[in-house]
Amino acid sequence: MKESEQSPPPVTAWFQHGFHRFLGSYLKRHFHSLAIARHSRYDRDVTAEAPLLVYANHPAWWDPLVAHFLNSRLFPNRQFYAPIDAAALQQYQVFSKLGFYGVSLDTMRGAAEFLQQSLAIARAPNTALWITPEGRFADARDHQAALMPGLAHLCTRLDDGWVLPVALEYPFWDERLPQSLVKLGEPFRIREHKQLTKLQWQSQLTTRLRSTQASLAELAMARSSEPFDQLLRGKQGAGGAYDVLRRMRALATRTPFRAAHGDSLE
Repeated sequence: MKESEQSPPPVTAWFQHGFHRFLGSYLKRHFHSLAIARHSRYDRDVTAEAPLLVYANHPAWWDPLVAHFLNSRLFPNRQFYAPIDAAALQQYQVFSKLGFYGVSLDTMRGAAEFLQQSLAIARAPNTALWITPEGRFADARDHQAALMPGLAHLCTRLDDGWVLPVALEYPFWDERLPQSLVKLGEPFRIREHKQLTKLQWQSQLTTRLRSTQASLAELAMARSSEPFDQLLRGKQGAGGAYDVLRRMRALATRTPFRAAHGDSLE
């Protein structure tokens, strides 16, 4: 199939709508909160006419679900798409109805198919393409690994579009459940960097992502909710018998019961 004839994978709208309803409650059960660094909230004009490439680090199994949730909140008018390992997509076939498409980057043919399909998605109207170019799970503080070249190749092939780095972490603070923390980096426009070679794009993309990760790491280590806005509030308290005893004590002492253990992201 010629590149011009390629089209984005079909997404089942009703199924995706139901998935979003499920996803919010699912994330609430597993995270104390999902929060975004306040001063990184995207407030520039992301026009629907220009492609949007969002790329993030890849610290955990949760990344695809968190990315889908973030896309629905930050870019509700753009359809989410993301490449996923072809073998993993076979294991989680339901993802194929939600904008995920399989790739096999360990072969030349697989890399070519990734580029062809990704370009078709990026060039389609009202889409957002989410990519984890580390290509493997990596600790959020591990900045040594080189990014895979696919994203840089995409940037050299597109005439225009926005490129947005995103940092993800899942730290434990004062609560039983972890936080899901997000920071958006500074977006940049492809048409303003058309002179860059593939290697220069690779360097630019790496520097911007690692800088965003380092900034989020500082916020995470500070263990303060003040710089964050909650996008989702999860389960509070320790649960079980421990919270029952705490409620009884609050009742006996006529003091308000407060489920959260600490003062972060309630």
